[in-house]
Amino acid sequence: MTNPVRDLAILTFVTLDGVMQAPAQPDEDVSGGFTRGGWAMAYWEEVMAQVGAEAMAEPYDLLLGRKTYELFAGHFTSAEGDEAHLLNQARKYVATNTLDGLEWNNSVAVSGDVAAEVGRLKAQDGPLLQVHGSWQLIQTLLANDLVDELRLWTFPVIVGPGKRLFGETSGRSDLKLVRSSRTANGVVMSIYRRAEPSGL
Repeated sequence: MTNPVRDLAILTFVTLDGVMQAPAQPDEDVSGGFTRGGWAMAYWEEVMAQVGAEAMAEPYDLLLGRKTYELFAGHFTSAEGDEAHLLNQARKYVATNTLDGLEWNNSVAVSGDVAAEVGRLKAQDGPLLQVHGSWQLIQTLLANDLVDELRLWTFPVIVGPGKRLFGETSGRSDLKLVRSSRTANGVVMSIYRRAEPSGL
């Protein structure tokens, strides 16, 4: 009998030049002197409808970094609607060594060796683990080969310097495009899964 294994998927918004920092609000993440936050807002309504239908309709648990958790919790705890309901009901695993209390419903801290702890979570029975935002956490997951699927929404925007999705990754990864689509306003959805290396 094989051990249960569940997949881990990264869901993120990126600019055409690969930046994922602060898509929603100007002051969402100004670290590194980033001044171009909110670059996704002109496209938001159509994109979020597609995200809900394509990536959030099936059961999932969330895996979030501390900053993204605080941002989401501050917004969704008292929000209404289908999206808020799904996020509030989902179990939230939060990578943090500093938060003392996690007040958002169904939240659990993941501390210490995050890569090892996420590996243990993946080995448990349960729904898909889905990562939103959480740039620093994503770098750890990519570096430790813990990502099974990338759910990317690429916006027709160039912002220049900022936190890039693949900023510090090294080595080769082969991916297979399993689904793609676009919104009427030009945002491209691309869903990739791990693939066997095809040779150099």
